[in-house]
Amino acid sequence: MAAHIGRRLYKGAATTAVAALAVAALSASQAPGAAPTPSGGSLEATDNAPSSDTPVTGNSPYYTDLPPLNTPDNAGAAVGTPVTGAGEAGIPATVLAAYKQAERTIAESDPDCRLPWQLLAAIGKVESGQARGGRVDANGTTLTPILGPVLNGVGFANISDTDNGAFDGDTVHDRAVGPMQFIPSTWQTWGQDANGDGRKDPNNIYDAALAAGRYLCHGGRDLTVQEDLDKAILGYNHSREYLRTVLSWFEYYKRGTHEVPDGAGVLPVGNGPDSAGTVPGGSPTPGPSPSPTPTPGNPGGSPTPGPSPSPTPGGGSGEATPPSVPPRVSGIENDGTGRLTATAGEEFTARAKVKVKNTAGEAVARQAVRFTVIGDTDSRFPDGKSSIVLPTGADGTVTAPALRAGEKTGTFTVRATVDGRTLAPVDLVATVTQRVADRLERTDETTFTAAPGAVFAERLTVAAACKGAAAPNADVTVTVLTADGEPAGATSPSFQGDDGAVRTLTLRTGAGGLLKLPELRAGEATGTFLLRLTTPGGASLDVKVTVAAPESPEAPESPESPEQAGPSPSPSATG
Repeated sequence: MAAHIGRRLYKGAATTAVAALAVAALSASQAPGAAPTPSGGSLEATDNAPSSDTPVTGNSPYYTDLPPLNTPDNAGAAVGTPVTGAGEAGIPATVLAAYKQAERTIAESDPDCRLPWQLLAAIGKVESGQARGGRVDANGTTLTPILGPVLNGVGFANISDTDNGAFDGDTVHDRAVGPMQFIPSTWQTWGQDANGDGRKDPNNIYDAALAAGRYLCHGGRDLTVQEDLDKAILGYNHSREYLRTVLSWFEYYKRGTHEVPDGAGVLPVGNGPDSAGTVPGGSPTPGPSPSPTPTPGNPGGSPTPGPSPSPTPGGGSGEATPPSVPPRVSGIENDGTGRLTATAGEEFTARAKVKVKNTAGEAVARQAVRFTVIGDTDSRFPDGKSSIVLPTGADGTVTAPALRAGEKTGTFTVRATVDGRTLAPVDLVATVTQRVADRLERTDETTFTAAPGAVFAERLTVAAACKGAAAPNADVTVTVLTADGEPAGATSPSFQGDDGAVRTLTLRTGAGGLLKLPELRAGEATGTFLLRLTTPGGASLDVKVTVAAPESPEAPESPESPEQAGPSPSPSATG
């Protein structure tokens, strides 16, 4: 094995100096290409490993190939683009999508962990060769089980059966299961349902990747801290050789990678799990076209990964039907979404609905779809989320939860994408219309009176409601009318507009649905007038205002005149 890796590294070197660097790399890593101890390296002291943790894998064997010396390029390229970097830098599409989805999920639930998807990719490479080069169905479940050896204490950990054979088919001892190689006892604690199908399946790359991420992050770890990173990896498999191998792939993937079709990944050579518990042979770089039928008796041949071979009719030849690459996800389309319209503050009655298909035009079940609110809006999904990921159903469709409109009116976009894939999205236009008040009432019983040509001392305040709740940002129209409800004349009360006096004005309620009218000026005409307030929702309210001249003060009484006083009294007689 060590000699094989040495040849591969030397082949990638362009000069003698690079070849020397390859030898140095092997020396520094203590030649991880060499066959490990049967326990997966447990004879190396498990210093710095979390003593209270059960290792994920039970220290099962793992692939020990190192990444090539050349830096990968074509980083982030989509499926179908030419692969210009090293084959080892290619990660199968569904497997890559699962790693990235796990990173996003944990970034929301445990942001302090700072889990990078490249760490999951490194562990997936070492544990199962990225699910045997991406041999998974459209839902992310391995086409055949990936099982480690029986953990019976003979060269490996001794772990008695904990799942009654439910996951590993062994009712006596446990075996590591799936693309991330969880032993059943650990899966019972850390298993996840990442694709929303109601099952926690260690054979599903979405479930397994999220479970691995949560395991790596537990205990308050920050994976940007080297000590925490080392402990997390050692907790996965208690081996210093394992730590060095995973870290080497981690650094390699951080420098770049590219997406390849499912089933077209490079399978490492040497130690590692296999469906029969044996060491896989060969290191093919399969493509989308079927390879020639493998030669009988050559179990270590190099057929293109794909669905499990079907026996030749009659079963006598011992040959198998050439496997084929399963159809991959090819697109997402609108599936009858209704008109996305809602009044501000209310729930949208229609919901976004899309369908995912593969290259054969078939519906793809359990495919993660992300719905995202895009644009200048405060409309949100439940719990205030602007983005949500949901799996498709058996018919390939998925419906987003109902959006709730915010206070901002206008249009925005609801975008649906196949999560982790570079496919054209479905963009749906959503519209929030202004809230409509269906009730108006006064906030007090103030009497409004003013003299001709004066300004009313008080300003009318009203409250608007919609379906029993306060209606902010609702339009209210106020009109000055005569007491009989007829249009008022030019000398009636008015508001001040940009071009002079106006007697019809449309205003908008503020917080709490309250509206305070602007200053009202009395005209020269006296009498009673009406302020009629109406809304598009049918609400109406009349408020009386009066223009009257002030009463004149009473004149003081004047002294009586002599004529009014009557005859003067006769002078007293004298004499």
